Amino acid sequence: MAQKAISDRFFNEWYEDLPELTEAEKERCDLLKERYLYHRHHGHISEGLVNQIAIAPLLEMASFYDPPFDIRAEYPVQIESVDVDDNEETIYQGQIDTLVIHKKLWVLVIESKGQAFSIESGMAQALTYMLDSPNQSQPTYGFISNGGFSIFLKVLKGEITQYQFSNDFSLYNRKTNELCSVLMILKKISKLFQQT
Repeated sequence: MAQKAISDRFFNEWYEDLPELTEAEKERCDLLKERYLYHRHHGHISEGLVNQIAIAPLLEMASFYDPPFDIRAEYPVQIESVDVDDNEETIYQGQIDTLVIHKKLWVLVIESKGQAFSIESGMAQALTYMLDSPNQSQPTYGFISNGGFSIFLKVLKGEITQYQFSNDFSLYNRKTNELCSVLMILKKISKLFQQT
C-alpha cells in the first residue's frame, strides 16, 4: 500500500531549480493557452483534442519524443488486487493515455481527460497505474490534465511506497500563463532522466 508523503522535500522537482524558458517557448505556451480557451469557448473539448491542443505540444517542447525516451500511446495496464477480508482477487484493466519510458523505466505516466471531467478523476487513475510501474529505485512521475487544469504526481517505491501531488495549474489564471510552469516542470523531469 502507498502512503502520501508528508515532507514537501519529497517532491521538490515541481517547484525547485526549474529551467528558464526561452522567449519562443513562452510564446508557444501563450499560443497553446489561447488555442485551448478558444476551442473551449466554442464547445466541448474531448480527450483526444486535449491531447492534440495541449499535451502533445508540451511533450514535444520538453523533448520527450526524442532519444533517449521511448513513448507509447494507450499502453495497457493490468493490476491485481486481493481483498483482505474475503481473500478474493480482482483484476483491473485499463490504459495509460501516454507512457514515456527511459531505459525500461517508466518516466512519465500521462493521463488526460476531456474538459468535462474533473482533474480528480484522472488523479486516482494515474496513481493506480503508477503503483504498478516496474520502477523500484527510480521515481515515477505522472502528469494529469483535462486541458484547463493540470497537476503532477510523484511515486517512489521502497519499503514504504510514497506519493505526492504538486499544486494544480490552471489555464484560467488571468495574470499569468501557468502552461509555462507546466512546461518548466516537464523539462526538468526530462533533464533528470537524460542525465542518468
